[in-house]
Amino acid sequence: MNSSVELFGAAVYIALAVGLAVAMLALVRIVTWWLGTGIPKRGKYDTYECGVPQLGSSRQRLPIKFYVVALLFVLFDIEIAFLLPYAVAYKRLGMEGLGAVLVFVGVLGLGLLYVLKRRALETKDE
Repeated sequence: MNSSVELFGAAVYIALAVGLAVAMLALVRIVTWWLGTGIPKRGKYDTYECGVPQLGSSRQRLPIKFYVVALLFVLFDIEIAFLLPYAVAYKRLGMEGLGAVLVFVGVLGLGLLYVLKRRALETKDE
């Protein structure tokens, strides 16, 4: 009997939450219609960035160097996501954890040396 009361309470809670969400959506649609913000006007859908009208084509080709720098940033930035758990639990992991982290940092160091040797971060002017 007690579980049916809990189930009924959960169903009422879900019904109220869904009803409130639907009411809020309906209210937003009514206010939008009332204010007339959905009516297309000249210049409303023009592209701009930071309040400045677009001067050229937005489909310009970028040099591959931008993509290389972005990928390298992601590669070396994600290491923090892997090093943070070790920093939190380094006492429990002991020497085995330290060895694993040193191997991880060593592999990252080798990757950095490879990037520097290939001169992937240098511009052509240098």
